[in-house]
Amino acid sequence: MTDIEENLQRLVKNSDLEQPLLLIGNPNNRRTLGLQEARQRIGLQPALVLPYARLLQTWRRGGTMADVVQQCLEGRGATHTHGASWISSPASSMSYANHDSVHRVNSVPLIRIDAPGEEWEVERELLFLGAVNDISPLTEGLSAGMIPAEQTLTLEQEWGRIYAPNQWFSGWRACLERIRHEALEYWPSARFMNDPHDIAIMFDKRKCQQHLSVHGVHVPPTLQSSEPIRNYADLRTAMKTAGMNRVFVKLACGSGASGVVAYQINPRTGAEIAITTVGMERIQGKIIFYNEGRMRRYTHTSEISSLMDWLCAEGAQIERWMAKASLGSSVFDIRQLVAGGQAGHAIVRLSQTPITNLHLRNERLLPADAGLDEQQMEGVQTSAKAAMAAFPNSWSAGIDVMLSGGTEPRAYILDVNPFGDLLYRVQHNGLGTYEWQMELLRKEPLQP
Repeated sequence: MTDIEENLQRLVKNSDLEQPLLLIGNPNNRRTLGLQEARQRIGLQPALVLPYARLLQTWRRGGTMADVVQQCLEGRGATHTHGASWISSPASSMSYANHDSVHRVNSVPLIRIDAPGEEWEVERELLFLGAVNDISPLTEGLSAGMIPAEQTLTLEQEWGRIYAPNQWFSGWRACLERIRHEALEYWPSARFMNDPHDIAIMFDKRKCQQHLSVHGVHVPPTLQSSEPIRNYADLRTAMKTAGMNRVFVKLACGSGASGVVAYQINPRTGAEIAITTVGMERIQGKIIFYNEGRMRRYTHTSEISSLMDWLCAEGAQIERWMAKASLGSSVFDIRQLVAGGQAGHAIVRLSQTPITNLHLRNERLLPADAGLDEQQMEGVQTSAKAAMAAFPNSWSAGIDVMLSGGTEPRAYILDVNPFGDLLYRVQHNGLGTYEWQMELLRKEPLQP
């Protein structure tokens, strides 16, 4: 036992027990700050933040997650709040101290994997990891736009541009797999809030919808085809064969409406329209795709075919465009947070377009303000909890639920977001989303 471990054990004797939280995320991100503030408000010690950028850089240089944790012993590489330091060793109990008091904690941490987004350095590292990973998880071996490994780390950020999403997801999945492997090697009894394998499934819309369907959860019907849908022409053929004139084509690993297209064909005239947030620009003979932050409508076949060719090449979930329940002139769906088997915070998202994501300046209401009655919300919550139960090794997610139109609406699961707890201006039992989850964990800690 090292001197620092001996000193720590002497200091923590007879202290209160508290389950430590290891947060793998981006230190200055709003998610990280929100979680830390919530823990402070309810009297919990801050989580140790293990930055994605440092972890990915360490791997690229031949190191391991254990090396990054070791840097915590030396006071480097990890981020805390209020000057706290987190000290651990694979050979001894994990302990966690700050300058004023030292608290004894359980010997194994609870690990929360948070979203890697909104950090350009992390984006580049995941593209690099995807370039050196020879697995193509979304395209079943089909070629898609790739950025060579040696170019990924020098990419200059162009705001909104969508860079090689299949390659990014390949890197993200490899990242999740390695986190799981190395964390369990370092702490064999550690528990994840959401299992890395489950997160990878949730992120792949095709696998997620298949997984939910197998578990008896209602999801929109997928467009069936005897052959892989590789491009616009294949899509049109499959739609005609299935008699499906309205579909959603979704980038399989997209989030926040990135790469989502509501597409319909007039079966009588052949006229077509694609509604999406994806912008396109031709630069030096190459089409660049980007998130525009507002809705675009494409009606020319040349534009629509370019868009669909790209989506299909990168990997797409294609499903029936079902009519959502409406309120006035807007359609709506519900983001329902589920944690520990309980349905908590809920937000109704209303839009006059088929895409309801709130960052697109769509309207948000509480369920009661939207006029949803107890029976409707019970259906939403039951479906959301069933979706979460399909992932027994994971604890929480934001579940997107739609109600079908008509006099007897049915709930369908649109998406399972493992990072879907960032909801503003909504409370459940008087608590925000992070406070509520941390309070649940304090009362019923997850067991190894």
